[in-house]
Amino acid sequence: MFSYKVEGVRVRYADTDQMGYVYYGNYARYYEIGRVEALRSLDFHYKKMEDTGVMMPVYENRSKYLKPARYDDQLSIKVTINQLPGVRVTFQYEIRNQDDILLNTGETILVFQRVDTGKLCFAPESLLEKLKPFFN
Repeated sequence: MFSYKVEGVRVRYADTDQMGYVYYGNYARYYEIGRVEALRSLDFHYKKMEDTGVMMPVYENRSKYLKPARYDDQLSIKVTINQLPGVRVTFQYEIRNQDDILLNTGETILVFQRVDTGKLCFAPESLLEKLKPFFN
């Protein structure tokens, strides 16, 4: 299992709704921040993968809102991959505030897709090589 935590993601005023809570649609952005930084921690970069002709579109996105995040909160985003990717990769998320209160859980499933043909493909070997040590 691979796990990584991004800390210090500040809730901006623009992230909130009229009630002062983080607008529900912004959690997808927090998930993206988490997964990009988690992969970056492995020295794996989306841009480089896309330059090789493979992209990772989101196939599914699920969220469970437990408590609201509010303006100026400092969030941590824990990202977990429980299974080595194949054609798909599943990311799980836990978002907590500065008091370590669990606010949100979520999951995204992304697929690997060839840019030129639009057809699904297997995860790049370069990504698998970086993840395999966490699954042995």
